[in-house]
Amino acid sequence: MEDFPEELRTPPVALSCLIGCPDVHPLITAHLHSQQPPINAIALPDFSKISMIPPKKPSRDPSEPPAGIIKRDWFSKHRTRIPAVVAAIFSSRDVSGDPVHWLQVCTDLDKLKASIRGRNIKLVVLVVTKWNDKDNTSEERILALRKRAEIDSKNLIIFVPDHEPELQQCLSRQVPLIVPLSKFGLWTVLGELANTYYRDEGRRVRSRLEKKNYTSMELHVRYCFKVAIYAEFRRDWLEALKLYEDAYHALREMVGTSTRMPPIQRLVEIKAVAEQLHFKMSTLLQHGGKVLEAITWFRQRTANYRKLVGAPEVIFLHWEWLSRQYMVFAQLLETSSPNALHVPSTDPVAEEKPTEWEFHPAYYYQLAASYLKEKNTCLEFALSMSIDVGAFDGSAESVVASAYLGQYSRLLEHEDAFITQPLTDMEYVHYALAEGKRFKDSFEIIALLKKSFEAYSSSKAERTAAYCGLQMAREYFSLNDFSNAKQIFDSVANLYRREGWLLSLWEVLGYLRECSKGTSSAKDFIEYSLEMASLPETTGSSESFSKDCGPAEPATSSQREKIHKEAFEVARGESELNSDEQNSAFKVKSDYPIYLEIDLISPLRVTLLALVAFHQPMVKPGGQSLITISLRSQLPINVEIDQLEVQFNQSECNFIITNGQKPQISSIDIVQPGHRVETAPDLVLATNKWLRLTYDIKSDLSGKLECIYVIARIGPNFTICCRAESPALMNDSPLWKFENRLETIPIKDPGLALSGQKAIQVEEPEPQVDLILDSSGPALVGESFILPVTVASRGHAVHSGELKINLVDTRGGGLLSPRGEESFSSDNIHVELVDISCDAPQDKSGAPSDKIQKIQPSFGLISVPSLDMGESWSCKLKIKWNHPKPIMLYVSLGYLPQSDDPSLQKVHVHKSLQIEGKIAVAISHRYMLPFRQDPLLLSKLKSVSETDQTPYLALNEKTLLIISVKNSSEVPLRLLSMSIETEEKSVACTVQPQQEEFREAIVNMPGEEFKKVFTIIPKVNSTKLKIGTVSLRWERDSNDTSSQVTKYRLPDVNVELPLLAVTVECPPHAFLGNPFLYSVKILNQTEMLQEIKCSISDSQSFVLSGPHSDTMLVLPRSAQVLTYMLVPLGLGSLQLPRVTVVSMRYSAGLQPSTASLLVFVYPTKPHVDLKPPGDA
Repeated sequence: MEDFPEELRTPPVALSCLIGCPDVHPLITAHLHSQQPPINAIALPDFSKISMIPPKKPSRDPSEPPAGIIKRDWFSKHRTRIPAVVAAIFSSRDVSGDPVHWLQVCTDLDKLKASIRGRNIKLVVLVVTKWNDKDNTSEERILALRKRAEIDSKNLIIFVPDHEPELQQCLSRQVPLIVPLSKFGLWTVLGELANTYYRDEGRRVRSRLEKKNYTSMELHVRYCFKVAIYAEFRRDWLEALKLYEDAYHALREMVGTSTRMPPIQRLVEIKAVAEQLHFKMSTLLQHGGKVLEAITWFRQRTANYRKLVGAPEVIFLHWEWLSRQYMVFAQLLETSSPNALHVPSTDPVAEEKPTEWEFHPAYYYQLAASYLKEKNTCLEFALSMSIDVGAFDGSAESVVASAYLGQYSRLLEHEDAFITQPLTDMEYVHYALAEGKRFKDSFEIIALLKKSFEAYSSSKAERTAAYCGLQMAREYFSLNDFSNAKQIFDSVANLYRREGWLLSLWEVLGYLRECSKGTSSAKDFIEYSLEMASLPETTGSSESFSKDCGPAEPATSSQREKIHKEAFEVARGESELNSDEQNSAFKVKSDYPIYLEIDLISPLRVTLLALVAFHQPMVKPGGQSLITISLRSQLPINVEIDQLEVQFNQSECNFIITNGQKPQISSIDIVQPGHRVETAPDLVLATNKWLRLTYDIKSDLSGKLECIYVIARIGPNFTICCRAESPALMNDSPLWKFENRLETIPIKDPGLALSGQKAIQVEEPEPQVDLILDSSGPALVGESFILPVTVASRGHAVHSGELKINLVDTRGGGLLSPRGEESFSSDNIHVELVDISCDAPQDKSGAPSDKIQKIQPSFGLISVPSLDMGESWSCKLKIKWNHPKPIMLYVSLGYLPQSDDPSLQKVHVHKSLQIEGKIAVAISHRYMLPFRQDPLLLSKLKSVSETDQTPYLALNEKTLLIISVKNSSEVPLRLLSMSIETEEKSVACTVQPQQEEFREAIVNMPGEEFKKVFTIIPKVNSTKLKIGTVSLRWERDSNDTSSQVTKYRLPDVNVELPLLAVTVECPPHAFLGNPFLYSVKILNQTEMLQEIKCSISDSQSFVLSGPHSDTMLVLPRSAQVLTYMLVPLGLGSLQLPRVTVVSMRYSAGLQPSTASLLVFVYPTKPHVDLKPPGDA
């Protein structure tokens, strides 16, 4: 698209001209460019430059045939040189000055009118004045100037550049100016006059079309093109699109009918004009958001011109032209903006809708590259058929583009002047061939294919992207750029292998072989050659796939055998790898050996497949097991292997198989002496036949024994290393999956062929050492749990022993608290291994010098001293539970039975034990008020939320705190002491007793509960008073344990001064029929007079004497007592009459609890002699 001129690639913009007063030109031009739509301007400093505006040419003789269709610079001339409107700018000093200046103004204006009258260019007059001189401008001269210019009043504007508000009024649209003669802004006036000019010019040319007063179709196309351009200037996109379409149809009718030029050049001119029409129509449709219509129109246009190939000798020009159409359309699709223009739909969409890919630029880039490649093919053929092209190369520079689009002529020098001479078709053909010979299109083809390849790849269209990549790689290959070609060919080959496209893969591998030659890479050459030779045979005759096979030739059996021989000749060093393009050779020798690796995903698996199967799944240490190695190749010719090496993960088991037919060669190639060597009768791989080799294998090391590699050596410098596979997991290549071939099993035993594995498990030797874990019961949170571990030898001596300890959460949650993942500390670990204490053997003087001891929270490692048979050794694990959690303890012992043989594998003994970590004691608390005393707390009355469980205590009143300790474990505990550690100052709260050591340990059996009473007296009024933490020291009920401390933090309490306090007083017991006093004391602790209502209910168990209901006034800071006389009528525990005290101010009542209103009644007073015995 960059080859098109700028005026064709950008929308037409109206052109104006500014003459005179050059100081204001930048200001006006910047404003015109900033508007939408913008207006371009030609700036002429004075009126002497009027001649730069081209004058109108004389009319063409109607009888004279047109020399061409469209002039090459006509559009550019109207964009840059012929203005639609001219603005004559005069200074107010010249207009209002002396007669000499006024006369000069009139003269300049008359010259300008005479110059633009022929082209019908519109005129605007600007008078530049200063803000201070605006009142001095003569209105009579202004009117005279307007009449002299023959313009309307709105086309004369007073311009004030030195005053910003007035300047904006002059420039802005539809804003009144300081002079009533002008009512519109400069941009508006220029825009309207420019639209009028282009409309008049379009009507003038359209009248010729309507009258049809022309005799050639060239004029019809030219007139339609001009009217369409004028419509674009006016932004009438629909009319422009219709006229371009009319011009296109008229141009299509000219093919085969016009005889104005030689036939070859005539078709070239028609296609050049059609190309511009295509571009204009596609641009209007796509930028107008009509992408579907643009694609439909483009499909129709290319279908109309695809068959106009022209003369055979210049057919390459047709393919170049067609390629350029697709490339430009793709670029337009990429840059189209639906919001730029608004073009109504002209025709309905075709019934055959475009495919999905036609909406993607990649589709058109791909076709553009395809047609450009076709152009290269035709050009090469034309050059081969032409004889005298070289003689014309020197004069090709004298051929230049003619004045008309699509025409060329020869530029000749004649008498100090240059003249042009038309070309004959023969001369033009020679010129086109010379130009085509000069320029190479391979890089442009690669650029187009690369764009298409990237677009298809981003759209996940792998197959289409691979096709474009293949074409791109071919172009690199034709340019001898083998590195880039090989990179793309490799990616394409990977897709073809997955898809199983045999012929396509054959072609790509052929190119890769040639690329490896070009880069002198013998390894790549052998790899690609072996893969090609191992491909399945294609069905059908050779003629059916002989096309586009690339440098590899058709994929026949003979060609496969030829490639096979070439690969092995190079691998054995019998021939050199030659590169014709780079004149280089490479030979495989001892300094440059070839080493190929074949893994599970390698394409060379079909070249050599190695399956390994053990006959037993498990074997004891030192026991023998049979192993079968099965080899298969799909190469067309038998391959003889000189030596096989089988490698295991245990290098002691590696062995070598030599070829019995070549004993002298095989014995030389053993590179690792000391390994077992076996001899096979022969090592020949036949096509699609299994070579089975069975040998015994023995391992003295326990664990997994796995065959890793099978290495085949062919010749002194060629090695193929295959990763061993299990027969049970073997998968065929996609290329061979559906081939008609004889299927055979890799191992003669069918069961082993289906389930055979390349690995075997070697059992560990039977341990003769006991590992004893002695658990003393469940662990308790907070204590250091001691677990003895004993190692006792009963048949083996213990040397270099190691004891590993692992703590694992049985529930899988981990031993670390979730909140402690970031801050690692002992408080965040549920269970941790604290220490390991060891005992040396009784007969050993000291611990070994190489003692190892590593302790982590969940892991421990300690060395075990050497033990003879019958000896034992023990250690103690100290494990601490910070939180209740069950764990699994794993203890593993590894040792050597003999100390003089370090090559032996260690024997392991494993033991596990589940230990439950439980909470030893559960501590709870509750607050109690003194007996028969109730305070009235205002905050407690206001707290109605069920979630508010904060205790409320009365200020300076005694409160009982009862601490309950329950044994939650399964073992008896001894409680040693209990204390409350206060957090606040001693003046905030008084606790009695603060600490108490029990004189005798209290034995707390499982499930039993122990209670301790503390007295608390709050001293400060606080909403969050911290009472402290209860600290309980305890130990197991055994002699060999240490004491532990369990802490329990008491929650915060609210402390408040009680408003009222009610105390019920009565004797602790009574006697039947004897009256006693029952009093209610009401204490007012506020500074206000309190009205109290007191009532008492009757009881069947007592006779009551006193007021049942009464209202009293209690003075501030004083008390009031109500007294009742009760006579009990029954025996036993009786309920006293219930008293209710109600505060009228706070609308709150107090009722003593049921437990506080109980009294025990005896029948009579007991007679007890209080004198001690022996007294008289």
